[in-house]
Amino acid sequence: MYFRMNNLHKEDMNFKKIVAVDETLLNEAALKQLKIIGEEVVVYHDFPTEEEEVIRRIGNADCLLVSFRTPIRRSVLDACPNIRYIGMCCTLYNPESSNVDVIEARKRGITVLGVKDYGDEGVVEYVVSELVRLLHGFGNVRWLEESTELTGRKVGIIGLGKTGGMIAEAMRFFGAEVLYYSRTRKPEAEAKGIAYRPLADLLKEAEIVCTCLPRNNYLLGESEFALMGDRKILVNTSVGPTFEVDALKKWLGTCKHSYYLCDATGMGVARDALKDIPNVLYTPYISGKSIQSVERLSQKALANIRTFLSEAPQV
Repeated sequence: MYFRMNNLHKEDMNFKKIVAVDETLLNEAALKQLKIIGEEVVVYHDFPTEEEEVIRRIGNADCLLVSFRTPIRRSVLDACPNIRYIGMCCTLYNPESSNVDVIEARKRGITVLGVKDYGDEGVVEYVVSELVRLLHGFGNVRWLEESTELTGRKVGIIGLGKTGGMIAEAMRFFGAEVLYYSRTRKPEAEAKGIAYRPLADLLKEAEIVCTCLPRNNYLLGESEFALMGDRKILVNTSVGPTFEVDALKKWLGTCKHSYYLCDATGMGVARDALKDIPNVLYTPYISGKSIQSVERLSQKALANIRTFLSEAPQV
């Protein structure tokens, strides 16, 4: 789906200043669209490390675009009172896990919209690729003494949302036995043969565990890793850790035949603590970033802006 420049008409141009405060990954076509929507557009391609810099960049902007990395706290909203719209160029799972203080923003009448379902395909390809490499030994290491397929292996998915559901389907395609744990039961998945397990049972039973959780959800601690035992594989597709870092390190140190797999997004703030551990297989790239995912992200971010402009009072 593509938006031509004339899709956004002059009467909709009611942003006085648009600021993309960090690297939002919007493509060039989308950035051109922003110049039609706003009288002034400022785009940054790095990540501010201090809140003062975030505030300086936003200034008097009435439209703010932000990735999942830069915190937009109440203090930022206090310092930038002109903001009317915050476009999160990332998934907004829920207000509690967001880098934007969504609840406070909405109290102030600021619209906050996120983007869904844009990078899942690349994440699924990453999971399949890394598991196949490890199981067969196509890279520098092999999980077991002999090469093995996904066929017949027990794969446990923690969090059966969009990404988790797609990974489950991919694992089923390769003949794996798929289990899942989620806060709510998924009858549609169970009808396909994806079996529900309580978390403790899944951790004991599954040979490969994949966490697909919203940001800042920490489910795995020392007791959970003890349930897993050795000769297990943990894959993380979430934004940042889904575990206590020290507990993971202890597990990997004790269970030498177990592995932790993640990309740059999954590693997050734990990078320095984990990247040099031998049984951490770290891919320093964002698996959800591709030409296609950037296009989907860009078009959905623009669609959110168009929705806001069509519904907001003209000023």
